[in-house]
Amino acid sequence: MSLKQKTVSGIFWSFIDTFAGQGIQFLTGIVLARILSPREFGLIGMIAVFIAVSESFINSGFGSALIRKKDCTQNDFSTVFYFNMTAGLVVFLLLYFLAPVISNFFDEPALKPIVQVFGLVLLIDSLSLIQKTLLIKRIDFKLQARISIIASVGSGIIAIGMAWSGFGVWSLVVQRLSRQTLISVFMWLWNTWRPIAVFSKKSFRELFGFGSKLMISGLIDTLYQNIYYLVIGKFFSAQELGYYTRADQFKTLPSQNLTAIISRVSYPVLSGIQDDKARLKTNYQKLIRGIMLITFVLMMGMAAVAEPMIITLIGEKWRPAVVYLQMLSFVGMFYPLNALNLNMLQVMGRSDLFLKLEIIKKTLALPIILVGIFLGIKLMIAGMILNSMIAWYINSYWSGHLIGYSFRQQVKDILPAFALGLSMALIVYLIGRILILTPAWTLVIQVTAGAIYVFLMSELVKFPDYIFIKDIILERRKAL
Repeated sequence: MSLKQKTVSGIFWSFIDTFAGQGIQFLTGIVLARILSPREFGLIGMIAVFIAVSESFINSGFGSALIRKKDCTQNDFSTVFYFNMTAGLVVFLLLYFLAPVISNFFDEPALKPIVQVFGLVLLIDSLSLIQKTLLIKRIDFKLQARISIIASVGSGIIAIGMAWSGFGVWSLVVQRLSRQTLISVFMWLWNTWRPIAVFSKKSFRELFGFGSKLMISGLIDTLYQNIYYLVIGKFFSAQELGYYTRADQFKTLPSQNLTAIISRVSYPVLSGIQDDKARLKTNYQKLIRGIMLITFVLMMGMAAVAEPMIITLIGEKWRPAVVYLQMLSFVGMFYPLNALNLNMLQVMGRSDLFLKLEIIKKTLALPIILVGIFLGIKLMIAGMILNSMIAWYINSYWSGHLIGYSFRQQVKDILPAFALGLSMALIVYLIGRILILTPAWTLVIQVTAGAIYVFLMSELVKFPDYIFIKDIILERRKAL
């Protein structure tokens, strides 16, 4: 299979895996949001930072190190498996005994049992990390898609049933716990890899040399991405945090999931041609332009339809989340740019530079957290937008330096897509202001108008990035 065929196939099945699985969870979340209150979502949001940081520590960057290494052995995989399993157990026990402290910090007695049970997710997930890494390394997302869909449907049914039965916040806990359990079980049933009784110090040192820097970078970034949950939960209320978490989850579905699709496929593919810089730059440039066309259209479009979308999907009680979603959409707009530029540093083996940049960027972000504490959530999000733009410049400067693809070139490449997304969003937003219809009908008309505008403009001007995406879709259709 050629590089292009492998990439197209990987993107297709990664798309199915991510958006089918996450889409089902998103729909489940809509149903749960109609049954449960913002406060119950806020309680889960309070522990998000602790769970996310723990997950980042368990992975420890070993997955990326294994994917990048061309000649992995059974000793390598088994060594990382035993480390992940041990780390999962240690972190679970740590959270279990720290649960009273976390509960007291937020002054929420209900958090203690929630943290203790939710921590099981970490232990269960650690058992399947190598299985996932092997599938990514082989660019086999078809099996992952099948497992993700089954797990999302199963956990969604359980969670909705519990919510209807009056279990409240525990329906959200069990949803995550049951999903990770199903994923882990099916990974072991349908993947042929099994560990051997070996823990190689040589393998550990080699992989840890690259992965440890990614682990620290991941911990810093994860803490930054989730620290806002902690700040809002501590200095505001569980209800206010509930509004923020729902807005953030709406934003995450297109932004971070789209990035995850491309990153999971592009990292092993680009790692395979890391020694051919001309070819590497060409393929990377196409990825940047293609993904940013989709991102600008989706994120600006989401900001434009935020009000009718939230009211229609999860109800009037969630209206305060509208302004958060509109602002967070612009934060999410820059996420793919930052992630892909950092991805290139990994491809080039510069985990040391990756770490240095994370420290610099997160240090610059500290004032934003203080703004949130003293001046309010909206100004904090405005600071997040500014920080995302600064982070893009820093990331692109260094990744561009390594392969000859400068920040200025990136701006020039994505500017047409930005203009298309912005013009579409303005038209869609004005339509929403003019129409005097129910939120549901307003949403339908806005989305339809936006889609038609983007399609017609792209076809009329023969937009290169649109043609690139269109060719990939047509090529995949022929292969089916």
